[in-house]
Amino acid sequence: MMTLPLWCLMITALLPFWLAFWGSTERRRAPGGLDNHHPRQQYATLKGKGARLWAAQQNAWEALALFTAAVVAYAYAGGGGGWLGSAACVVFVLARVAHGVCYALDLATLRSTVFIVAFLAVLCLFALALL
Repeated sequence: MMTLPLWCLMITALLPFWLAFWGSTERRRAPGGLDNHHPRQQYATLKGKGARLWAAQQNAWEALALFTAAVVAYAYAGGGGGWLGSAACVVFVLARVAHGVCYALDLATLRSTVFIVAFLAVLCLFALALL
């Protein structure tokens, strides 16, 4: 049975793909169109929104590793936080979606704020695992 933390983990695992899809629209607008033979080289040449979406995708992969570790630790410890653990997972997902949107829209200060919120949600899961 999928628990709420596992649903949140699945959504978090799909976020980099959503950002890649969104970024591919910017790659299509690049000179020469979408280069599917050398996508990483093309991303390196992008400016503006396309470059920010590439960075957001990379950041989403990095956040996935930390969130996965937190969910595993939380589950291994028995998920004793109940609603608090589930709430931390939902807050993390919402913050990470907001993070990607803020990256794309170049809202740097808000992006940093939601990054911190997501990080605190992960720390909450680890703390609950230790209780």
